[in-house]
Amino acid sequence: MSTVPACPQCTLENTYPDGDNFVCADCGFEWPAVAVATAEDNDERIVKDSNGNILADGDAVVLIKDLKVKGSSTTLKMGTKVKSIRLVGGDHEVDCKMDAGNFMLKACYLKKV
Repeated sequence: MSTVPACPQCTLENTYPDGDNFVCADCGFEWPAVAVATAEDNDERIVKDSNGNILADGDAVVLIKDLKVKGSSTTLKMGTKVKSIRLVGGDHEVDCKMDAGNFMLKACYLKKV
């Protein structure tokens, strides 16, 4: 049995190693071999901020741009500091409490302090 994982994009198992990457022969998708091994060992998702710093539960972050809250007239302002974040699964990786309420945010709009 092969140790090469199935393609994360098309889920077919016709993949092969190519240097530091894995390549899917069916769809042509390439992904790094090192990141796959790290994610499998930890059973955790690695969440990075806008600068590429790895985030962890309890970190403090700052918003890097104004964010409009969907379904509300509230706007979260750039530069707002958020203390003790919590990482969760899904599209919005960060769960946090702010003065305006509880929010789920994408890590790409945050910078680690």
